[in-house]
Amino acid sequence: MKAISIFPIIITISILFIIDLYTFRGVKMLTEGWGEMVQRVATYAHWLIFISFAVAVIIGYTDADGLSTPKNYKFYYFLFGSVLLFYMPKLVFAVFQIVDDVQLFAQWGYSKIKPVSEVANNAPRISRSKFLYETGIVVASLPFIGTAYGMLKGRFDFRVVNETLNFPNLPKSFDGLKVVQISDAHLGSFFNNYGPVEKAIEIINSLEADVVVFTGDLVNNFSEEAEKWIPYFKEIKAKRGKFSIVGNHDYGGYSEWKTEADKAANFQRLQDIHGEMGFRLLMNENEILEQDGESIALLGVENWGVPPFPQKGDLTQAKSGAEKQPFKILLSHDPSHWDAVVRKEHQDVDITLSGHTHGAQFGVELGNIKWSPVKYKYPRWAGLYREANQFLYVNRGFGYIGFPGRVGMPPEITCLTLKTVENA
Repeated sequence: MKAISIFPIIITISILFIIDLYTFRGVKMLTEGWGEMVQRVATYAHWLIFISFAVAVIIGYTDADGLSTPKNYKFYYFLFGSVLLFYMPKLVFAVFQIVDDVQLFAQWGYSKIKPVSEVANNAPRISRSKFLYETGIVVASLPFIGTAYGMLKGRFDFRVVNETLNFPNLPKSFDGLKVVQISDAHLGSFFNNYGPVEKAIEIINSLEADVVVFTGDLVNNFSEEAEKWIPYFKEIKAKRGKFSIVGNHDYGGYSEWKTEADKAANFQRLQDIHGEMGFRLLMNENEILEQDGESIALLGVENWGVPPFPQKGDLTQAKSGAEKQPFKILLSHDPSHWDAVVRKEHQDVDITLSGHTHGAQFGVELGNIKWSPVKYKYPRWAGLYREANQFLYVNRGFGYIGFPGRVGMPPEITCLTLKTVENA
């Protein structure tokens, strides 16, 4: 049984209580004049939500298994999602209260140095406070609506992103090659939501891909997460084959294991599952695709990330036997690999396909506006990038982890069409 520390419980509940205590004053002001019954219901609801979260936090911190088993994912994910759902709006609302409090404090200070007759009476002050609070509740509703949408629908709102890329060295026989990429399935996070996954697979198959690639993080930690999804992913079709790699989560490094042998067995089972799903798992290996006497190389490396993420990827080994191929596609889970290694040491890799970032599962992409908080850790965080003659594409992810939702960053199925320059 794990040792339980009461300190994190006290800190977490105290933070929630402070937020609720501060915003409660705003709740009372907003319900003024609505009748005693409405005020009583609002008060009970406000504090009942806090008590519910306090109890859930205690359960979460004292659970002996925690996240060491997939059966608990749902509880922790929706606890985290619900905290965001209710407390992000409260923090936004609190900003408006702070503005009002600062103004009231400034007026109080001013009243100490000026005669009472020169200070504005209380009526405008109350009106101004009421206006600020009403504005605050409207603005605070936006993150509530966005988070709720992300949890209820956004995480299943699969979209197809189409890109056409031109290369002077792509053999003519491969002109028009259609590569469909998915990444970061995190299958343990889907629970029993089979319908949305089936729909996504139908979308994938409708693209009639020549090659389907999966760029890592099939699970969160445990191979058992993927067991029930084998028949579903087995239905993914590709004319020339399905290929995959592992990501940082696939090694099982985010959980405690009784023995190293158990951890190794979990990873071996995960590798077997790739095969049972019909994917050729590339572990620092390559596959040569041939057509009409011409060929290209598909390279796949194990995870290579900036520490503390594993650096097991070996691109030199993956290229072994394929060095002379005229065109090379690399599957590498973490986009950091591209700037740190690929561009510096392997300029013969034409395009790298990555995932890992999820686009933070939150962001804004409108026209030329493209922003997500993950950009401050990963400069190459979503979409297409180019330096000289090398391309990187970062898929925004098929699944989700932690927060059971996606806000402004829908799950992605990427369809890349590769063209020779003369046929572009």
